[in-house]
Amino acid sequence: MQTPTNHPPIAGRYTVDPAHPLPGAGGGQPAFAATDLRTGRRDLMAVSVSRAEPVRANVLRDLNDPVENLLNPLASGSAPGPNNAPGYYVICPAPPGPVLGIATKPWSETALIAHVLRPAAHVLRQLEARRLTHRAIRPDNIFLPAPGQPITIGCAWAAPPAFHQPPAYEPFYSLMCHPAARGDGSVADDIYALGCLLIALATGTTPLAGLDAATVLRRKLELGSFGAVAGDLRLPTMIADLARGMLAEDPDHRPTPAMLLDPATARGRRVAARPPRRAPRPLAVGGTTAWDARTLAHAIGKEPESGVRAIRDGSVAHWLRRGLGDATLCARTDDMVRQRAAEPQADETLADAMLAMRVVATLEPLAPLCWRGIAFWPDGLGPALATAVHHDSALLERLEEAISTEAIGAWATMRENRCDVFTLRTEARSNQALMRVRSPAGGVARLTYTLNPLLPCGGPLGTGHWVTSLDAVAPAMEAVMQSAGQPFDLDVVAFLATRASQDLEMEVNALAAHHGSGFPAMPWLRILARLQARYGPKPMPALARWAVTQSESLTAEWNNRDRRTALRARLHTLAEEGLFAPIVAVLDDPISLEADAAGAVAANAALARIASELAHIAQGGAERASLAARYGQELTAGLGLTALAAAVIAMALG
Repeated sequence: MQTPTNHPPIAGRYTVDPAHPLPGAGGGQPAFAATDLRTGRRDLMAVSVSRAEPVRANVLRDLNDPVENLLNPLASGSAPGPNNAPGYYVICPAPPGPVLGIATKPWSETALIAHVLRPAAHVLRQLEARRLTHRAIRPDNIFLPAPGQPITIGCAWAAPPAFHQPPAYEPFYSLMCHPAARGDGSVADDIYALGCLLIALATGTTPLAGLDAATVLRRKLELGSFGAVAGDLRLPTMIADLARGMLAEDPDHRPTPAMLLDPATARGRRVAARPPRRAPRPLAVGGTTAWDARTLAHAIGKEPESGVRAIRDGSVAHWLRRGLGDATLCARTDDMVRQRAAEPQADETLADAMLAMRVVATLEPLAPLCWRGIAFWPDGLGPALATAVHHDSALLERLEEAISTEAIGAWATMRENRCDVFTLRTEARSNQALMRVRSPAGGVARLTYTLNPLLPCGGPLGTGHWVTSLDAVAPAMEAVMQSAGQPFDLDVVAFLATRASQDLEMEVNALAAHHGSGFPAMPWLRILARLQARYGPKPMPALARWAVTQSESLTAEWNNRDRRTALRARLHTLAEEGLFAPIVAVLDDPISLEADAAGAVAANAALARIASELAHIAQGGAERASLAARYGQELTAGLGLTALAAAVIAMALG
């Protein structure tokens, strides 16, 4: 079903013109012209959001003050899109000029520093102060207002962080992850992407063009990021020195945005990092050949079954000790194998997955969480779940396993000097608790909605509607009913359980408690009445008629036939008015129900008395019939004698 054309403006002021697309303006997402009704401003765009690729809710919440040289988010909300289809958009300023792209003529060192490096460093410094990241710095998301002017960095808010980034612009620990699970990262990851951008503009080439993500990752692991991206390209001396530091493997070794504002200082601040120790002979794990600990970690994370076999048969420990000459890593790996053997395990597959995850974290502390062939950062779990629910059942299964085993907490413990262990373990327990709650109040749907605050509701409300908040639930259900549909299912209940306020919690729990035998009518009626009272008294007759039909079992509880008939007639009348509070008042009337129950008790008592009397009469019937026959005979004889006596007397008298 299509979204109504009279849809209210986004944030009460912005309208979208789906007939006016803006190609290449949305940072990888479709974009359309937008207008500010309050000010008349027309140099705006609406960037479309995909249902399976959640919008970055934390940025929309926290990036309130405009940042110069950045297409800041102004608002977000649902609006009709092309063909009047439902959509959700992030409103931003439109790009001030054409996309930067890769020019055929390389940029000069002076222009790169003045018009690219310093403006970008200023933007990243402002984002860093707000504890935010951009994660979409690349040539096709940078705009040039005019020649000789500072660049403007494009939109990065309408999709998961780094979702659209080319492989060259992501560090190895991000490339290992599913694209939706790369997480917000840190500003150091934006510095990395900016370094790749400088190399591309300085050379007029596209680094690692035509290579897939797996190949790029392999090259970065083998050659290092700078060696893989720059290769044999000839770079200006200062750009080469800056880029080398900006592409350092360890994010702690990259210059900060504040340092980049003074390129000479940043250039001289290069941190000497020890190159990874390389073994004279490789170790083969599945189809991957490892020469150092980092590539071994990648091999185990990529092919965990082969990796676990190599770990448990001692091949990994032997190679670490004899090949790399790293007795410490060897000892730690042996300890984890012994721990795995000593601990009782209910599920051997999950136990092996935990062992592989721990070994990867030990071999490469920079690596993400690797679980049975997938990799993700903890803050990328929400978008990864949303994508998996829509498109990838295998990914969803692996994520559910990681959540149920609290893998995030165990992973954090392995690298406590690089993360907040307490916070991650708390989040892992919370995620597991939600997963354990019986569906639909819990389970994977509840967790997915919890981790993605602006994810639209699925189920019947997800067809033809974009429902992200409680105020849109009842109108969407009304529209579904008008098309003769089913207005709710388990997914809708999970959405309500996540978004519901405290006053609705009891009713939502009542719905969830009856999911096995159908949803009870009264909790739904109370929910709809409160939503209608809170967000507007617009009549919803189609939904009200459905609700009254569902309440037939409730009216059947009334004993008085006349009252029951009148009650049902009253409910159908109220349904046509489309207001739920009066319907709830009629059905949820304890005084009338008590009076009806009392009347039923009195009627039953009277009926019992009548039945008793009838039974008593039936039991004494034979005796009364015999007496009646005898009395009748005697009465007949008496009447006969009286008549004879009268006749005799009459004859005697004459």
